[in-house]
Amino acid sequence: MLMYDTVVVGAGISGCCAAFALKRKGQNVLLIDRSGMAATGGSGAAGAFVSPKIGKGGPLQALTNEAFSYAKAFYRGHFPDYFHPTGVIRIPKDAEDAKKFSLYEPYNEANYRWMDESQLRALGIKERHAGFLFEEAGVCDAPELCNTILKEVPFQQFAVEKLIYNNGSWTLLNAQRSAFNAKNIVLATGYESDLLDLRYMGIRGTWGSRGDYYSGLNLKVSMHKKISVSANIGGIIKLGATHVKSKHPCMVCDGKPLASLEEQADGMVDTSDFVLKETFCGMRAGSKDYFPLVGRVVDVPYMEAHHPNVFRGAKPPLKHLENLYILNGVGGRGFVFAPLMAEWLAALIVEGKEVDTRVDPDRLFLKWARKLTSNEQRSNE
Repeated sequence: MLMYDTVVVGAGISGCCAAFALKRKGQNVLLIDRSGMAATGGSGAAGAFVSPKIGKGGPLQALTNEAFSYAKAFYRGHFPDYFHPTGVIRIPKDAEDAKKFSLYEPYNEANYRWMDESQLRALGIKERHAGFLFEEAGVCDAPELCNTILKEVPFQQFAVEKLIYNNGSWTLLNAQRSAFNAKNIVLATGYESDLLDLRYMGIRGTWGSRGDYYSGLNLKVSMHKKISVSANIGGIIKLGATHVKSKHPCMVCDGKPLASLEEQADGMVDTSDFVLKETFCGMRAGSKDYFPLVGRVVDVPYMEAHHPNVFRGAKPPLKHLENLYILNGVGGRGFVFAPLMAEWLAALIVEGKEVDTRVDPDRLFLKWARKLTSNEQRSNE
């Protein structure tokens, strides 16, 4: 059986970018997904805006803006047909939020300019609070981009049921006992992470819905307030995506996933001629601390068996699963984070270059172990 250098599991934007980066570094890589196409989940439902993060600084904003700078160059260089540099206007959510924008200004690392009420109105935007226009930002065609990457890397439809490590390589099995073999595995499975014990990473899902609408509205710039409204690209304006934290999101939306988007969009632009073309829904995966999860995976069963004192506050060396990696937790900014995170992961796998500690999942293990012990103690009291 063919032995791949790396098999990437999951064909959302993270998995697609990981496979693409590994192939560019010379690896014999295979991308697999249980669906026959890419971006059938959270990535397909994403608003897919590529824009910087605003705020008062801090590690997450710095990382996001570093990833933004890389992502815009990546998409322009490799997939220009699916990235539209429309510019993105960040609009305050309300009057209270508007007061904060002057505090955010010193921390805007990307090129920007203020847009006042008259300038916004001239663009067809119903807004009285000034906002930031990031002219180098834009929006991706989410599923189209991911499926174009599939044309650049080998891809197979394959639903993994079990992972087996033996003699320096991994075997991936499905329910029919078909298999692929690889030296390395990258898990980019989003919010579904039941192939291994990944509890310490705290991967959690947020349900999102996006609507694509036919419209003749001459909207030349994209914008984000509480929701995102894209520029008119080829007669289509995109609204999305929602953020529903629920185990049963379709019950929450009562079969009307776009109702809140349409209501909020109507307060931002003229939606009178909008006609729904298509609805996209899916679960996005985030982490406990909102930073991506990129790197090696701790062997939790080994740590439990051989270092039980880790659950009593000890800090033994962490044991990782051999040749097993993850790229996950990119949240609502997947199309911003994925290209750079994939490059960092590929450098770790191929060149042995350690990933940035801000995204290394190891950061979460000891905190999880201590919290797990505290919860068990409270339950026994």
